[in-house]
Amino acid sequence: MFPTNSIWVVGETRSGKTTRLVQQFCKWVLPGVDSNTQTPINVLALAAIGDTRLELVDRLTTATQGKCPFRATTPLGFFEDEVMLFWSLLIRVLGLKAQFPVRLRPENEQELATRLWKPELDQIVAQTGIRESRLVRRVLDLMQLAALSGVSIADIPTLLEQGLPRLNEQNAELPLSPQIVGDMLQQWRTWCLRRGLLTYSLIAELYWRYLLTDRTYQKHLSQRYQAVLADDVDEFPAIARPLFEFLLANGVGAFSFNPDGAVRLGLGADPAYMQALAERCQQEVLSRPVSALAQSLSTSIVELATDPVFFASLPDSIQTVQTTTQAQLLRQTAELISKAVQSGQIQPREIALIGPGIDAISRYALAGILARRGIPVESLNDQRPLSSSPIVRSLLTLLTLVYPGLGRLVDRDTIAEMLVVLSQRWRGFAIDPVRAGLLADHCFETHPDLPRLLSAHTFSRWDRLGYEAMNAYEDVVKWVEGQRSQREQRLISSPVVLLDRAIQTFFLGGNPLPFDQLAALRELIETAQHYWEVEGRLRQSDLQGDRTSDWQTQRSDMAASLTVSRFIQLLRQGTVTANPFPVKAIGLASNAVTLATVFQYRSSRRAHRWQFWLDAGSSRWLSGVDSLFGAPLFLQNWSGKAWTIDDTQTANEQRLRRILLDLLGRTEERIFLCYSDLAINGQEQTGVLTSLVNAATPVNLEPLTA
Repeated sequence: MFPTNSIWVVGETRSGKTTRLVQQFCKWVLPGVDSNTQTPINVLALAAIGDTRLELVDRLTTATQGKCPFRATTPLGFFEDEVMLFWSLLIRVLGLKAQFPVRLRPENEQELATRLWKPELDQIVAQTGIRESRLVRRVLDLMQLAALSGVSIADIPTLLEQGLPRLNEQNAELPLSPQIVGDMLQQWRTWCLRRGLLTYSLIAELYWRYLLTDRTYQKHLSQRYQAVLADDVDEFPAIARPLFEFLLANGVGAFSFNPDGAVRLGLGADPAYMQALAERCQQEVLSRPVSALAQSLSTSIVELATDPVFFASLPDSIQTVQTTTQAQLLRQTAELISKAVQSGQIQPREIALIGPGIDAISRYALAGILARRGIPVESLNDQRPLSSSPIVRSLLTLLTLVYPGLGRLVDRDTIAEMLVVLSQRWRGFAIDPVRAGLLADHCFETHPDLPRLLSAHTFSRWDRLGYEAMNAYEDVVKWVEGQRSQREQRLISSPVVLLDRAIQTFFLGGNPLPFDQLAALRELIETAQHYWEVEGRLRQSDLQGDRTSDWQTQRSDMAASLTVSRFIQLLRQGTVTANPFPVKAIGLASNAVTLATVFQYRSSRRAHRWQFWLDAGSSRWLSGVDSLFGAPLFLQNWSGKAWTIDDTQTANEQRLRRILLDLLGRTEERIFLCYSDLAINGQEQTGVLTSLVNAATPVNLEPLTA
């Protein structure tokens, strides 16, 4: 017989909510392990995001010594798995073509939607000048918000008309009428389902609208899981609630909720709607047992930040680093960290650098200064575009030399860079930048259809290149010509094969590649495989006579180079990023200073002894954008009235309060407010945290005392 009590654990940041869930999990499963007479209980464990899922898995496995199997995933991961698993059921319900579904990545989704909506987009872009990519992403985001909140596409125009009554063709945020937006999304939905292409939005909609309401699926679901454990449900989308209600009606549950969390509010999460689940559970309220500045400073910090009239002097645990310019601020912050680490007061892993938005220059400067002092820096989720990697750019250049019709995508500079990168890994710096420039100037033949690398002897002063550079270059030329010949003989099935051959030939010999370069290569291959998998599905659809737009009718064997061209341009736009794994650093790299935006830091659930709040004078602490356009309209508790500037201000103030309480709960000893009088653009900074800066004690740049 299964336990009958479900629990709802409420607590502030780091109050032990996850620990309490682990204890409840053990109560559920361990009796079945210790007793041969009790039927084991099957548990579905859910975490808000992938990183916290890994941590939850570790804790559940450790607590039960790996004796109790369970399924751990995220809400979106669960929806995707269920839709894939019961796709045959959806085929019958929706009357779809019997073909296995292919999931679209966000970059594929945006590219295909852009091509499908081309007539509407060209007209609006010509009239308003808005960037096409931004407009497409905004429309697709509305579909995602609707899917996660349980709103059908047909209702989106009504929500936009009610919530944004001035939304029309002249609106700078979304210069499309609500009806056109609805028509575009309906067209996109139909187009994808006919081809078996699934986006995250479609997966979410198919799950709550068709699967979860199907009696056959409900029967299987109740048989598979008798208990559900969900950590941080304040980060879950609204459509997770009917799933939990069904599971609670047929079993038990344990949930944790942070009233000061809601990190993903505005990105699909609906904490107020999820909180209603507490009525079906036994509620437990936890207090924060660990040492944190929030215990003594939360009230005064929040009042001082939100009400500048309120005055209070802050204790020495809150100090400021003040300079005139941003460059000076970065140097002094790095110097302060360096002195503290070198004096043995603190370890790098106990320090976090947090800002409302950290630009690439600041990341590079801080990491560089600290690295020169022997202090490693870990940038949380630093998702740099694949095109920022020289190795990736060199491989894309190789594609332009093998496939026809790509001559306009390559020039002298990209050829020179490719030669340097290929020779560095293959022949140990055989072709330096100077020689690469000479070869690109004299041995690269431009052509719109078939650009070529000519023999090094084409250069009249080839003797200036040197023996090693000559051999390395000639080997590259032979390799390119060999691959071009095989392509003409149809011996290369897809560009993915060519990329794999290039990686095997040029980059996997010699010394091991650094981790970030390996991550970029892995992501490149995965992206290419997925891109041509989608391309294969579209080509199959064309062969079956399913052609509904002009750009599809042009597909043929001769259009292969056009696909390669689109792939190269997609990556060069910076749409695709590398996501290096493993998530947890090991060895010396684990003792690193954490560098993250406020959103990244809060999402990671980390805590540190010292926090440095970067750019404390910035207005982005209050008005920073970490939500999708129109997100408030898709919350279940939305009033139905037009969203006003006052509503935005109120939402920003509530968000600031949550940020301050959360960050205070994640620091144990000190907070340093890093403030510069002038922003990067030279303007004076008067952000909402300026009152905190004025009330705090200036830091002593002499060696800190413990």
